[in-house]
Amino acid sequence: MRIVILDGYTLNPGDLSWDELKLCGDLSVYDSTPRDKILERAHGAQALITNKTPLRADTLAALPDMRCICVLATGYDVVDVAAARARNIPVCNTPAYGVDSVAQHVFALLLELCRGVGRHDASVRDGDWERREGFCYWLAPQVELTGKIMGIVGFGNNGRRVGELAHAFGMEVLAYVPRTGAVAPGYAPFAFVELDELFAKAHVISLHCPLNDATRTMVDERRLASMQKGALLINTGRGPLLDETAVAQALHSGQLGGLGTDVLSVEPPRMDNPLLKSPNTYITPHIAWASVQARRNIISITAANLRAFVAGRPQNVVNP
Repeated sequence: MRIVILDGYTLNPGDLSWDELKLCGDLSVYDSTPRDKILERAHGAQALITNKTPLRADTLAALPDMRCICVLATGYDVVDVAAARARNIPVCNTPAYGVDSVAQHVFALLLELCRGVGRHDASVRDGDWERREGFCYWLAPQVELTGKIMGIVGFGNNGRRVGELAHAFGMEVLAYVPRTGAVAPGYAPFAFVELDELFAKAHVISLHCPLNDATRTMVDERRLASMQKGALLINTGRGPLLDETAVAQALHSGQLGGLGTDVLSVEPPRMDNPLLKSPNTYITPHIAWASVQARRNIISITAANLRAFVAGRPQNVVNP
């Protein structure tokens, strides 16, 4: 089986091994692939692996040998899954590879908003502590999480892990899923509520829902106005979940107390993105998923997906 990875560099810039995938077939790896090179590089491949390189209907139609598509991520919006289904091509993703990595990044952003570790470190290095008479100082109120309400939008693997960590910090956890009744019982520390109630009650909101027509710009002017004044927002889901202009305005007015986001609507961002100049905003370059262990997990899950496909039992199929 000929296997082609169209954009492997972000997952493995050289610190990991592709050996597990090499055992599955004749493997070719490209660091990245511009759109005008996709067909040339994918020609003759039975299995195509992508991270962010788009595979649209017209591309798939021009690849008659294609039998399987693997996505090096949980999200699969880069693939036209309906077109793949029409060709009977399974699209397999990599679920739950970075649950701990993402959840810990949520709290890295949240604790920075609450305690300002980086800001205070920079202040000390600039000599502010030396110039002050007291034995301590702070540049902004130091906020404890204990007793606060964490609202989690989307309660899959990542959302549940964030809820567990929030509970360990002494927070009350409210969660929203579109079909609450579909959630398995046994999550006693968590309460399931409607979305409007979650936005109205939470002191911190963390987004873990997929990007689709229902969720695009879900955090808009109306929802921001419904939040408690000074509440905090964390986004490690997808950038377009936010109406970025409305969020920036809410940050400037103080209605939103702070934003920690690992994703933006356009990545890399244009310098006119309003969030780049918003107060009390921390932006990381889409790295919540990228711990060494999480990236190893992606390679292992993808290799397992390929083996399952060859065995005639495709797994993690998103377009059955």
